[in-house]
Amino acid sequence: MESTIKKTYPVMIDNGHGERLTFLGREIREGIEYIQLENQVSPGAGPPMHVHHLQHESLYINEGKMGVQIEGQEPYFLNQGDSATFHSGIAHRFWNAGNTTLRCTGEIWPPHNIEYFLAEIFESGRQNGKGQPAAFDAAYLLQKYRTEFDMLGIPWLVKKVIFPIILFIGRLRGLDSKFKDAPAAV
Repeated sequence: MESTIKKTYPVMIDNGHGERLTFLGREIREGIEYIQLENQVSPGAGPPMHVHHLQHESLYINEGKMGVQIEGQEPYFLNQGDSATFHSGIAHRFWNAGNTTLRCTGEIWPPHNIEYFLAEIFESGRQNGKGQPAAFDAAYLLQKYRTEFDMLGIPWLVKKVIFPIILFIGRLRGLDSKFKDAPAAV
């Protein structure tokens, strides 16, 4: 499936809290679309426990030490030259477990809405200044793209009770207008 996203690459996003991700480009191999990426993660930083319901993610460690945890398992560590692949439906997190910048290259396939989702989450987290996206942005994006992504660190009660209230009030205030050009969910 060819992507509807038409961009000039590379595209760099930065959450302002230790994670910088650069989308290098897209390609189709054997009928599957891939997005190539580079990421730089500061010591101690990394994404929270999350799951990609439809995408696979593979990272190769170019420099540094990566901590990895699969939900329900003990953390383990990877070093320069190692790689990690997180298949769709497997909840995981990774972080910089070293003292220098963790530098990785990798790819995600099929990308679907990963580029848009992460760009919006990173931008909201940077603007919010607290290392996490604003409540409305998180509620909106996680609800819209729930078939693709989930953040497991957010309690069930928040997702099922609080987020719908935040969405209702936010829509009344017009906060959803910034997402008017958001791509359709898969």
